[in-house]
Parts: sequence; structure tokens; C-alpha cells
Amino acid sequence: MATVTLSSPAGKWVMVSTILASAMAFIDSTALNVVLPSLQKSLHATAADLFWVLNAYLLMLAALILAGGSLGDQLGRKRIFMIGIFVFISGSAACGLAPDTGYLIAFRILQGVGGALMIPGSLSLISSSIAEKERGKAIGTWSAITTIVTMGGPVLGGALADAGLWRYIFFINVPIGIASLLILWRKVGESREADVRAPLDIPGVLTIALGLSALTFGFLRMPALGFSHWAILGSLTLGLVLLAAFIWIESRSKHPMMPLHLFANSTFTGVNLLTFFLYAGLGATMLFLSLNLVQAQGYSQLESGLTFLPFTVLMISFARPAGALADKIGPRLFLIAGPAIAGAGMFILSFVGQTRGPQDYWSSFLPGVLVFGFGMSITVAPLTTTVMSAVSDQYSGTASGINNALTRVANVFANAIFGALAVLLFATAVSKKLNEKALPAAAKLAALTQVADLGNAHVPASIEPANRAIVAAAYQNGFILVYQNILRLTAVLAFSGAIMGMIFVKRRHPAA
Repeated sequence: MATVTLSSPAGKWVMVSTILASAMAFIDSTALNVVLPSLQKSLHATAADLFWVLNAYLLMLAALILAGGSLGDQLGRKRIFMIGIFVFISGSAACGLAPDTGYLIAFRILQGVGGALMIPGSLSLISSSIAEKERGKAIGTWSAITTIVTMGGPVLGGALADAGLWRYIFFINVPIGIASLLILWRKVGESREADVRAPLDIPGVLTIALGLSALTFGFLRMPALGFSHWAILGSLTLGLVLLAAFIWIESRSKHPMMPLHLFANSTFTGVNLLTFFLYAGLGATMLFLSLNLVQAQGYSQLESGLTFLPFTVLMISFARPAGALADKIGPRLFLIAGPAIAGAGMFILSFVGQTRGPQDYWSSFLPGVLVFGFGMSITVAPLTTTVMSAVSDQYSGTASGINNALTRVANVFANAIFGALAVLLFATAVSKKLNEKALPAAAKLAALTQVADLGNAHVPASIEPANRAIVAAAYQNGFILVYQNILRLTAVLAFSGAIMGMIFVKRRHPAA
């Protein structure tokens, strides 16, 4: 397929189809955070179940997304993109029908397979189809619109959850996916690298998938079994060994799904490290902020979703101009200042304690959301453009796959590590609060049996009425303390991303 301009009909159809499909996947992730309280109640899920609902999808995405990018380069970007969309919407429909968390986790895995084929295809199709002089603008447009739509996910999720329709978060993907498929079929030409015919890197796929799964299992089971348990130590050790094996396999493979020579480009290395730190912080911030608003602060799920609207307004205002300006003056300034400002917003949010609910939003959560949102809004487009510009067109799908894989790996580790840490911190905080009160030992023990549910912990029926308020207060105060500590750690991650930008990103950079 010859390159086209953004203003041409072909260019517009490429943008519409890729934005629709990408937005579908991104809405799913942000909206799901908001509906988690409803999902937890409806399916009687523990906190560990919730983290597996999130991580089952992210694990498959992280494990297969590199292969998805490579397959697109080899077999046709449009073809693999369309297959991914079909699998994703099939998994989405199945998730909407899931009768319990076991089925939901299984169908989230299917969603992850589809996402791994679909997500890198969007950016590689844009990079290979849009004329080079407009590529930065095209990627900036894609970043801005998909992020804006993504941030609308919490509002949609909150409205559906409050109406008892949380399953429609999954069902809504079906018509969006079908519309994207029809546009691709009728209006978009195929794009592939004519001289690339490499076999799929099966050993690499298996080692990365098993390695990430072992690490995630270890972290999520750690609160229940303890760090010194043989199953935890064995799982974490196996995960690290398999990830090391993955690097070794990629270094020796004739057709690696993650060509290590791309990392010889310091800019490519730096922006991927920045991506890992920033998106680990972003994922944990969005998750724990959503849970805090509903389970501790008394917001409805719609009100929780609406708290992110300022974020969306900032993305509308600044994302695309930031991408265009980065094309002119270089991305360095944006990739240092953006993550640093986002980290400052996370740090501000970490100081919010117990409030009186939505009426206090303007003076409690809003300042942090504004700073956090502005930092992200000037980072997203320059970051994406820099990743894609740091490599030659031949590796556009692979580069997109690597960067997207790191985003998902960051989210997996953030969910797993912060999830385990949250349960441990919550148990410690609740135990400390209860020890300050003259509660019977049996009542304390009964109260601690609920800590695995985090903010959804319910006072056990066996506790006497006179002590129920004490236990409920311990749960609420403990969860807010967990939220504050987690948000401070996410701020450190965002600041680390800014340091990566400072060290590695130059004003201009050659393609690998």
C-alpha cells in the first residue's frame, strides 16, 4: 500500500478504523476499573479475584503483543489487525455473559489474545500508510483521540454500573468492533513488508508468557501465603529465570519477536523505560483512585467516573498540540516535564484523606487530577511519536508491539505488586487500629478474615453490634491509608520516568 496524506479519503479511513479499534480496547480497560466494585459484589469476588480479572487480560496481551506486531509486518498489517478485532469482540461478548469470576478470567484471556493482534496493528498501519511528513501529526491525532475516548470510559462505566449494567462494558465493544471491521474491509488497503517472511518465535512467546504468569501468581498469592512460602519463592524464582531465558532466546534467534538490536538506539531504550515506569504508576493510580472514591469516600460509580472528566478536557486541549510541537522542537522537553508533572499530581492526590463525599471533590481530588492530567496530556503523543520514529519503517509493527507490551507488563506488575502490597498494608493498618481498641480477641480475628477484600471488606456477622462501628471504621481508615501509600509509590514511578527522559532522550534521533 502506497503512503497517503491525512487529508485524503484513504488517509481518513485509516485513521477512523484504527482509532475505533484502539478506543474499544482502551475504553474497556479504564471503564473496568470503575465497575470493579459492582463486579465484585455481583460475582462475590475477592480482591485477588479482581486483580486476576485485570491481569488475565494484561498477561496475554503482554505475552503475545510482540508476536502480534511481527505477524502484522510479515502477513499483512490489515489482515492481522482484523483478526485481532474479531477475536477481541468475541472475547468481549463472552465476558459479558460470564456467570462467575472463573469464566470471566478465562474469557479475559481470550480478549487478551485478540488485543495482542489488534493493538500494535493500529499504530503500525498508521506508520506504514501515512506519508512521513504527516506521520507525527497522525500519531498525535491517534494518541489524542484514543486517550480522550479512553478517559470517557470511567464515565460510561460508572453510569452502567450504577444502573446495574456493568456487563455492558463488555457488550459495547461488539458494535464498535464490527464498525471498524467493515471500514477496514471496504476502505483500507493491505500493508506488509514484502521481503519479510519469518516464522513465529514460539520459544520466545512461551517463555515470556510463562515468566510473566509465574511472577504474577507469586505476587498475588503472597498476601495469603507469605513471602517465605515455598510456592511463592518458587514462583518468583521461576518467573525471573524464564524472563532471563526469554532475553537469551531473543539474542540468539534468527527471527526474534523482540529484536534486541533496536535497543542499541538509546532513544528507543529510554522511551521504553519511561513507558514502563510511567504506565505502571498510571495503572495503579487509576485503579486505587477508583476504588477509593467508591468504597471509602462514598461516591456512586457514575460520580467516580465523572471525576476524570477534567483529565479528558486537558487531553482535548493539549495532547495534539503537544505532538505537533514535539515534531518541531523535539520530544525531550515533553518527555521530562510530562512525567514529572504527572508524578506531582499523583503525589498531591496521595494527601487526600477521608472526605465528606462528592461535595468535597473540588477542594480534595480536583487539584491533583488537574496536575496529573496535564502531565499525561503533554506526554502521550510525543512519547508515542518518539517510539515509532526511533526505528525504521520495517520495524514499525515490532516497535509498536514492544512499547505496548511494556505498557501492559507495567500494568501487570503494578497490579500484582501493588495488589499484594495493598493487602499486606491493609491487614497491618486494620490490625493496628483494632489493637488500639478493647475488642475481644475473637472479634479481632474475625475482622482480619475480611482483609483480602480490601475496600469491600464487610464487618462479620459474628461481631457484636457494640463493636461493629469500630471494625467498620478500621476498615475505612485502613483502606484510605493504603491508598495514600500506594499513590506516593506511583508518584516515585512517574518521577523515574522523567529521569529516563532526561538521561536518554535527545532533541533529535536517528532511526534504528
